[in-house]
Amino acid sequence: MRIGVLGASRIAESAIVAPAHALGHRLVTVAARDRARAEEFAQRHGVERVSDDYAAVLADPEVDLVYNPLANALHAPWNIRALEAGRTVLTEKPFARNAAEAREVAAVAQRTGGRIVEAFHYLFHPVTQRVFEIARSGELGDLTGVEVVMAMPEPDAGDPRWSLEMAGGAIMDLGCYGLHVCRMLADAAGAGGAPRVVSAQADERDPGVDAATTIDLEFPSGVPARSVNSMVHPRFEFTMRLLFTGGEVFAHDFIRPNLDGRVSVTDASGVHVERLSTRPTYHYQLDALAAHLETGAPYPLDVDDAVATMELVDAAYRAAGLAPR
Repeated sequence: MRIGVLGASRIAESAIVAPAHALGHRLVTVAARDRARAEEFAQRHGVERVSDDYAAVLADPEVDLVYNPLANALHAPWNIRALEAGRTVLTEKPFARNAAEAREVAAVAQRTGGRIVEAFHYLFHPVTQRVFEIARSGELGDLTGVEVVMAMPEPDAGDPRWSLEMAGGAIMDLGCYGLHVCRMLADAAGAGGAPRVVSAQADERDPGVDAATTIDLEFPSGVPARSVNSMVHPRFEFTMRLLFTGGEVFAHDFIRPNLDGRVSVTDASGVHVERLSTRPTYHYQLDALAAHLETGAPYPLDVDDAVATMELVDAAYRAAGLAPR
């Protein structure tokens, strides 16, 4: 594939540059608000050329796939423009600022026949796939509880994740993962379908911007789930714990399994540690997307999935007494 990048962001280095080089795809162009920054990014990461602005990336006839890692508030506007330009889009999460905006993007995708997918990279890795396999198989019995922790040290004060205008906040940056995990467990043994938000508690850093938020959910069967999120944690912590009638399964770092690819399974005979792939999640994601675009291989994420996740994000903000972005 020939890839165009919107913005010279740090996440782009691990999320698209590294997997593109590893898998043999071309990074044909990048644009940034500061051209000098784009030129430095292109030189450092082997991007073939620099475009004058984001619109020029969308207009480039050599671009097959647009990668959008811009600030949250810019996701939907540039996703829409990319779709209207006839481009396939891999957009960073969250898909939009809120569910209404997500529906606007989905409507454009339907009208144009364009393809846009949200970058929930964790879903494609063997660590997550193993956890979900256990949940669906019933080998540990029925699901009785879920806890997803997404925590990180505090970003710099000027980081857009602290900006309400840029649609920042812990739920937007981190909680969308936990909510997505819970949605993906809708068909787990004992879940009974998609979860709903029951309550949420937020610690605000600035008015309307959550620094840490805990979200409680419930599956139709009555099984509880919790999404714990913090942008002011002393360390990185990205874990997934599923409880069952006959044991539990724990992913030690499902976001960065390249650093820790363990899954610990507890059953009646004790704790069994499975050591799975330490290949980065982003490589699996780009592999799956390329296969889908080139051969029509199945791909698990679409605009309906993105809208459903943003509906939970909005519900979590309302439950915490904050307005959706």
